[in-house]
Amino acid sequence: MAPNPKIMNSVEQLGYRVTVGDVAAKAGLNINLAERGLLALASDAGGHLQVAESGEIAYLFPKNFRTILRNKFIRLRLQEWWAKTWRVLFYLIRISFGLLLLLSIVLIFIAISIIFISISSSNDSDSGGGGNGGSNRGGGMIFMPHFWIGPDMFWFFNPGYERHRQRRTSWNSNQSQHKNFLEAIFSFLFGDGNPNADLEERRWQEIGTVIRNSGGAVTAEQIAPYLDDIGTGYQREYEDYMLPVLSRFNGRPEVSPDGEIIYHFPDLQTTAQQQHPQPVSSYLQEQPWRFSAATSGQIMLAIGLGGVNIIGAFMLGSLLRGEIAAEIGGLVAFVASIYWFLLGYGIGFLAIPLIRYFWIQQKNSKTAARNQKRQQEALALAQPDANLQKKLAYAQQFAAQNVIRQEDLVYTSEQDLLDQNLQRKDQIDAEWQRRLDSGS
Repeated sequence: MAPNPKIMNSVEQLGYRVTVGDVAAKAGLNINLAERGLLALASDAGGHLQVAESGEIAYLFPKNFRTILRNKFIRLRLQEWWAKTWRVLFYLIRISFGLLLLLSIVLIFIAISIIFISISSSNDSDSGGGGNGGSNRGGGMIFMPHFWIGPDMFWFFNPGYERHRQRRTSWNSNQSQHKNFLEAIFSFLFGDGNPNADLEERRWQEIGTVIRNSGGAVTAEQIAPYLDDIGTGYQREYEDYMLPVLSRFNGRPEVSPDGEIIYHFPDLQTTAQQQHPQPVSSYLQEQPWRFSAATSGQIMLAIGLGGVNIIGAFMLGSLLRGEIAAEIGGLVAFVASIYWFLLGYGIGFLAIPLIRYFWIQQKNSKTAARNQKRQQEALALAQPDANLQKKLAYAQQFAAQNVIRQEDLVYTSEQDLLDQNLQRKDQIDAEWQRRLDSGS
């Protein structure tokens, strides 16, 4: 079984000596999953178990455990290779949509120009060489799109384009996420991904942090601002929404003398080192969807090019009526064969962002409603009534932090400390006996 990346990241962030509760709270993982993952990681990476007199267990890992794993597992090496390869492939995919748009416009207007030139030449031939007048007819101005190609154009194909551009421009220095034009085309079409893709991970991390900050004992009201559906009526009254939290972190309910319920998480009270309260948001906040991270200028340019593509496609369509494509042949015949693709791409280029814009408005309204509900739960917690104050006070009776210190260890897979202490005692006894014998 390949090691869990979340567990490996947590081990590194926590200083390579952890307990199951440390990792579960840090990564927001199920207690049982964190325990199995730590055991597997310790076995594969040469980690060590440390057992305290209380029976609590800490895991100690070498700081180069990733190197050990990389040398041991070909799967990890392949994953790292694929991650690097995919970054390049995805960059090429992103810029391909912009390149295709530019290529479509170029093909359309070159084909239009060739058709105009062919028609003009045909009209000149039909005029029968009528003096100077013949040379002046049919030679009207032909529109040819002008594309500026300069040194900056080559940066479009460089994944590190933005870093170069930021060094050379100061007017947009505050926009660290500014994209080059070809990337902006992709962003205009499809956006920049789900801003809440890690929402569940963040949810459980924040819940774990709240429990840790409270000493491993909380009320349901402290957890409610991080959940979505806490129900109504009896579901809310009986706090059914706490069941997934209890299951994930191996907690148990405790009933106060007044009949109120608080939730105790013993596994999250054990830590490998002294823990201080960590900053955590008062409620889980979803980020609104953004139409595009491209600048307004890039978006307007993309819309303009999409319009040029559609207008050019309609112009070309009117010129391709009849057998002119077959008569001219060559590039014009090729463009005629893919005409419907060029027209469809131009229409889709503007239609997809338009549909996505209205979809985002609907999505953000639902996101805002969920944020508002969670914020209301946080406000109720910030201004507790007398009943909630009693619950919070009762929960603090169960709050604790059990730190597994080196002096508390009775066994480690590096060395049996009990045997070590016994050996040390034997050595001291032998030394005293030697001194007594020499004194007598």
